[in-house]
Amino acid sequence: MRKPGVRAAWICSAVGLLAACLGQRAVPPSADIDETGFRNAIRVLASDEFEGRKPGTPGEDKTVAFLVEQFKKLGLKPGNGDSFLQQVPLVEIRAGDDASLTISGRGSAQPLAYAKDMVIWTQRVAPDAAVQQSDLVFVGYGIVAPEFEWNDYAGVDVHGKTVVVLVNDPGYGSKDPRVFKGNSETYYGRWTYKLEEAARHGAAGVLLIHDTGAAGYGWNVVVNGRTGPQLVRAAPDDNAGRAAIEGWLSAEASRALFARAGVDFAAVSAAAARPGFKAVPLGLKADAAVHNTLRRFTSANVIAVLPGAKHKKEYVIYSAHWDHLGRQSPQAGGAIFNGALDNASGVAGLLMLAQSFSRTHPAADRSIAFIAFTAEEAGLLGSGYYVENPLFPLRDTAAVLNLDVMHLGGPTRDVMVFGYGNSELEEYLREAALLQGRVVHPDPNPEQGFYFRSDQFSFAKSGIPALYAKSGIDDSARGPVWGQAQLDDYTAHRYHQPGDKYSADWDVRGALDDLRLYFDVGNRLARTRRFPRWYPDSEFRARRHRAAEPVAPAEPTEPAK
Repeated sequence: MRKPGVRAAWICSAVGLLAACLGQRAVPPSADIDETGFRNAIRVLASDEFEGRKPGTPGEDKTVAFLVEQFKKLGLKPGNGDSFLQQVPLVEIRAGDDASLTISGRGSAQPLAYAKDMVIWTQRVAPDAAVQQSDLVFVGYGIVAPEFEWNDYAGVDVHGKTVVVLVNDPGYGSKDPRVFKGNSETYYGRWTYKLEEAARHGAAGVLLIHDTGAAGYGWNVVVNGRTGPQLVRAAPDDNAGRAAIEGWLSAEASRALFARAGVDFAAVSAAAARPGFKAVPLGLKADAAVHNTLRRFTSANVIAVLPGAKHKKEYVIYSAHWDHLGRQSPQAGGAIFNGALDNASGVAGLLMLAQSFSRTHPAADRSIAFIAFTAEEAGLLGSGYYVENPLFPLRDTAAVLNLDVMHLGGPTRDVMVFGYGNSELEEYLREAALLQGRVVHPDPNPEQGFYFRSDQFSFAKSGIPALYAKSGIDDSARGPVWGQAQLDDYTAHRYHQPGDKYSADWDVRGALDDLRLYFDVGNRLARTRRFPRWYPDSEFRARRHRAAEPVAPAEPTEPAK
């Protein structure tokens, strides 16, 4: 019979815990995605204490301090020398309550009600901006795209005039797969592009026609996002080249405007979606004015890095934006836009991925960077600044994996890719998803252009392969109809609304599956010598070549050990 001490030692050895029993080595922490940590991070970031995480507010200070603290706890290195912060110069432009837009001609002048009929602003950094008796011209989709043989500004001079523009693409409007990319929105369909293109043609004002289907969100989202203080990047010319007045017209106000002009809105919109469209003067004039309060400040991109074991100067980047909309004005009720899904969930996922990689041994060959961007909600300002001022050379950046609005719900049978068909990152994703028993497919709503609406697009524009993917709608237990209903409910009732709050009742199993998927993709990218490529027909491929990135050798450059 064994003595008690011998028996105890034998038991420890039998289960492989002898070292732990002797107090020499603790069981290493798990590298799996930490559900408790994920939930806790969302709960903190989406709490009322963080005031909706608007840049330039106390909510930013708390958010940035929290992120830096978490990265330090994980043992990650600062991404900007000895600092975790990259300061982004911004300007807050707060329009006064007297913002006005009046349409005249063909009868008496008609003022439009702010937030009900229209929302206007200026991106010029100036105390005042206005247009006076500016001719209104309908320019269809407001697109100049030589590769599609399309020019909505052909044969019309809009200098000093105010252009009225449809959102989305002619492909969406015509439902013709031969026009642009059919129902899949291109960057030309984004309202941000349309504002820029109008300015390039000398327009004094730009009014976008809101349509829920074409935009992908309701009028309430426009009001919540474009009223109150607006953020722009600080520029040497204070954005003097922008149109003086930019804004949206509600669907009802737009149709009333065309009726006043004696133009059949349905007919002219249909014509705008067909080749050969010519701009239509509306015979009306616009008077608009905004009076602004300006505030200049810097806001932080928060950047941490886990150095690679072999190729420290090559990078895989994980990203998520930390900002949201802050809170309503006191006049509107003062409600907080907590942004639990958008995008406390993505930032929490970023932290959990950083934790998992910090616990993974051996360390990856390439360095892995984790970046929480500011001012995504204001137009990808933080990621745009980073791409123009990269802390890690773009030519040495293998890929970017972006997290934005994590899946809420149980596991799904599918994974949807936004901007599908662009790069080999989809092959990495497909192989990892197969191991989870899931299939990869395109975003089922390509007409909404989600790929152009989050930070991965800033990198794609500069030629860096960038992936944005997450659980689809085919819920493993309840199927795709139920899954689509949940997505529709979020868009209608919580997206960019005060209702986007965290609840301990959330089912986050699908989000955890997605984080494991992203971990597998990034881990593989960080351990191969090959850079992922854009597909030959991708619109972003030529930009990677112009960046003159080094083409990493196929396999291995170092002797096997």
